[in-house]
Amino acid sequence: MSTPQKKAICLYFQVHQPFRLKRYRFFEMGHEHYYYDDFMNESILRRIASNCYLPTNNLLLDLIRKHKGKFKVTFSLTGIVIDQFRLYAPEVLASFRELAETGCVEFLAETDSHSLASLMNRERFELQVKVHGEKMVEHIGYQPTSIRNTELIYSDEIGNWMADMGYKAVVTEGAKHILGWKSPNFVYCNAINPRLKVLLRNYTLSDDIAFRFSNSAWSSYPLTADKYASWIKGLAPSSEVVNIFMDYETFGEHQKKETGIFDFLKHMPDAIIKKTPFKFMTVSEVADNYQPVSLLHVPSPISWADEERDLTAWMGNELQTAAVTKLYSMAERVAGCSSEQLQRDWVYLQSSDHFYYMSTKFFSDGAVHAYFNPYENPYQAFMNYMNILSDFEIRLKTLCPLDYHDEEVNRLSETIQSKDHVISELQEKLTKLEKKAGSARKRAATKPKAKATATPAGKKAATTRTVEVQEGKKSVAAPAGRKAVTAKTVAAPAVKKSAAAKTDTGKASVKKSAARKSVAKKGAGSK
Repeated sequence: MSTPQKKAICLYFQVHQPFRLKRYRFFEMGHEHYYYDDFMNESILRRIASNCYLPTNNLLLDLIRKHKGKFKVTFSLTGIVIDQFRLYAPEVLASFRELAETGCVEFLAETDSHSLASLMNRERFELQVKVHGEKMVEHIGYQPTSIRNTELIYSDEIGNWMADMGYKAVVTEGAKHILGWKSPNFVYCNAINPRLKVLLRNYTLSDDIAFRFSNSAWSSYPLTADKYASWIKGLAPSSEVVNIFMDYETFGEHQKKETGIFDFLKHMPDAIIKKTPFKFMTVSEVADNYQPVSLLHVPSPISWADEERDLTAWMGNELQTAAVTKLYSMAERVAGCSSEQLQRDWVYLQSSDHFYYMSTKFFSDGAVHAYFNPYENPYQAFMNYMNILSDFEIRLKTLCPLDYHDEEVNRLSETIQSKDHVISELQEKLTKLEKKAGSARKRAATKPKAKATATPAGKKAATTRTVEVQEGKKSVAAPAGRKAVTAKTVAAPAVKKSAAAKTDTGKASVKKSAARKSVAKKGAGSK
């Protein structure tokens, strides 16, 4: 009997806690520059460390040792949570280092401040990823080879940046509006740079644990390890990789210990290993062992947040847009500032959570947005953040004023650019006129010249003058030297051959007329 083909299951956890801001009043602007609620930050982190991080890390370590390399997981730790571990719970950081040493745990790269930098500027995004990588090496002892963006935000363009930075794989959301008829249970690749493998979250199986596990009204309640393994086994004929991605706080914080979540996690690996053809792998191992089935086109950014799976959790209303725009309008100036305190505040103020608290999604996803939210409503979150941002701007102008010379150089540069633009427009117009003039000269050179008529010696060249005829007020030409006709006389043009003047009054002499005819004939013969 042939052994069934092995499939891959990837278990991935996000670990992130924001620095929460204190209630900052308008009158404090310009006077008080410390923005963080240290008491709240420490108490929340210590609580979650006790409920989730420490017991779950210990459980994973036991499972890895028990299954001797057959059980593997992947983490992403934000730079902000690493900073908080160092301040408030160094023992948690030590437990993650111990997991890293097993060789069965992968840590992904991401933005240092869990920010929206990838939506603003490529250079800022790459800088934050670089800083995060340095923290991972220093504090975890691990160099990431795969990546994920803040809240799984991803697009074709962002993926191309990641590939250019040398990462082999990225994890993101298996959003319906992107997949269409396709399945999230395969490996795809970036539409611009196919070197980057794309792993998609199976949000149904992920949310069964993260959100529905303790819901007694759920049709599949209670969820056991064997039941969950049977669902995964049922996907085997039509799947290669099943990606289970969720917040790490699911274990012990969102789903309390009393719900049986730790017992579920304890028995899940054994049930999947023994009862399904799936094998636990890390993100990078999946990228190394599976080929993409097709390109994945993601022209606009997606995320794993809310029902829409887009950016509206952070940039979905005017409050959020105004706050994000104001923050990143100072980016260039901050980059040139050497103040360490200012640079630290800049990192923490970029955390996407600040904008998440301003969300006005009260109905479909309101409960999710409210879980760690310290504010009563989004408008309070906006006002508090903007007060702090205004004080930050005052400090920035004080600590890092624009140099007069730099302002003068910028002004002159803008003036030169505007003049260069005018000169370019004039050069284009001159080129067009020269082309027209050249075409006109060519036409004139190829046109046959008219034959000149010789004037008899002793006679002045024929000129014409305009005579106003009283009746009808018509203008006609009369030969030079001849009196103007005042009646109904019409003078023939001088250029006509054998032109003879006709008079209705009878005053003109027949001889004179004959003489003129004779002169005209002689002139014609000399042509």
